[in-house]
Order: sequence, then structure tokens, then C-alpha cells
Amino acid sequence: MLDIHWLKTFVTLAEYKHFGKAANALHMTQPNVSLQLKQLEQTTGVKLLDRNPFHLTQAGERLLQSSIKTLEELQVCQSDLNALNELDKGTITVAASDIISRMLLIGAFKLFRNAYPGMDIVLLNTTSSQAADLVKKAEADVGFVISQQQSQPLHFVELQQVKWVAFGEGFQQAIANQSEITLILLGHDTRTRDLIDDALPRLNLSNYRVMEVGSVDAQIDWAEAGFGVAIIPEFALSTKRNIQTDVTPLSDFPTTNLGYIVRQNQILSKATKQLLQWVGDEMIILQK
Repeated sequence: MLDIHWLKTFVTLAEYKHFGKAANALHMTQPNVSLQLKQLEQTTGVKLLDRNPFHLTQAGERLLQSSIKTLEELQVCQSDLNALNELDKGTITVAASDIISRMLLIGAFKLFRNAYPGMDIVLLNTTSSQAADLVKKAEADVGFVISQQQSQPLHFVELQQVKWVAFGEGFQQAIANQSEITLILLGHDTRTRDLIDDALPRLNLSNYRVMEVGSVDAQIDWAEAGFGVAIIPEFALSTKRNIQTDVTPLSDFPTTNLGYIVRQNQILSKATKQLLQWVGDEMIILQK
């Protein structure tokens, strides 16, 4: 019978293509990685990889496909089993961007900590795309995202429609005078950047250049410092006080959605359901 630990080691080896790197990722010694591979090959009766240069054999490629599916299914199963365990101890893992975390989750997390003192919350700072991947793999129990499409195997619950604004001095003048302007945008590795790029032609800017930054907070900071105009969700300014910089609503920008995702047919624990209820309540308060 194939040992689940052997399969995990094999999948990690296939990912890193290096015994030492795989050993570090698995918190194992390199000899133990080699031993588990040997045991896996002996049990299956086939050679799974060549070392120099590193590559999987045909048999290794076939086993890799099944191993990935098996490990992912076991992870999903364990997540559901944890949810069915209604004890007062455990961990809820939440994936969300920093700006969503600060706007939506701080108040809900405080309530959760008081109601469930024996449970921990792990918060993963991610983009919407990364959150979706983590939820799919059951490495996060819930993800908070912008503009998440409803597609298998995820279920999206809308919390708020997202409106976009131009934050920074000189935006309206640039449109009126057809002058050059610097747009401060997130990098291309985010789902929202894809949406913004598609919508930029609606702004009728004749000449602009792009300054890329890594977070919405950085967009706001650079725009406040006078380096350009940030295109951001309107709710991102809800956590800022004493804003003096111009805010221009972008009525022609497509309205997107802010909400949370879980897996289709995912079993949610009572604690997770309660956390999501508190987040929903927080959103209602913010909308007033």
C-alpha cells in the first residue's frame, strides 16, 4: 500500500526538482527524502525519476497526476472533518488582501476571539487570485476577494458592490487638457489590475504612464505625496482619516463585487459561519 507521506515527498520532489530543496520544504533530511523515494519505487515496482539531469520517468509523470489529486482530496476531506468537529478548539484560516482585512475583518476577529477563546485565526495576506487558489486546495477555509467569478469549485457570496475612484491631484485637468498623467496602479499579478487595464480606455486619457506598486496602501501613499493618480476601490479610503487629496468617482468604470468564497458544497463549522455573519454585519455598518 502506498504511504501518504511518500506521495507528499514525491510531489514535493517533482515541484522543486532538487533533493536538497525538497528536503528543506518538507523539514526533512536529504537522506530521508531519498529513502522515501526508494520505498515508493520499491512498492510501485517502477522507476519514478532520474537524478542527472532531474526528470520524471513516464511512470513518474503518471503517478504525479494521481498523487496531486489524492493529496488535494485528502486536504479537502480533512478540512470538512475539522468543520464537523464542533469542539471549541481548532484553527480557521482566512485569505484576504491587507486592505480588505483592515476594512472588514478587524472588528469581526475581535468578536470571534471573545466568543471562541480556544480557537485561532490564521490570516493569509493574499491577492484575490491567490485566495481563490488557497480555497480551492482547502488551504484556506474562506477567502475574501474582489470580482471573483462564480465558477466551480468555488461559491461566491457578494457583500458589497465595488465602486472605483481616481485618487490624486490633477486627474480632471489631465482629461480636460489632454496632458500627460501618471497612473499609480497595482502590479500585473492581481485580478483587479486586469479589470483596471480593460476599463482604462473609458477614462479618455490621451497620454499616461503607469507607476506600479505592490499594495493599495502604497497607491494611496504615493498619490498623497503627489506622484500621480491612483485608481483604487472607493472603500479603500474608508480606513483613512483627514484625506486632503482629490477623490474623483469613476462612474464609467465597471462595478465589481467584494465578497467571500468557499468551495462548492463545503462544510462550514459553526465558528466559521459565525465569523462570516459578523463580517456581514460589519459591512452593513460601513454602508450606512
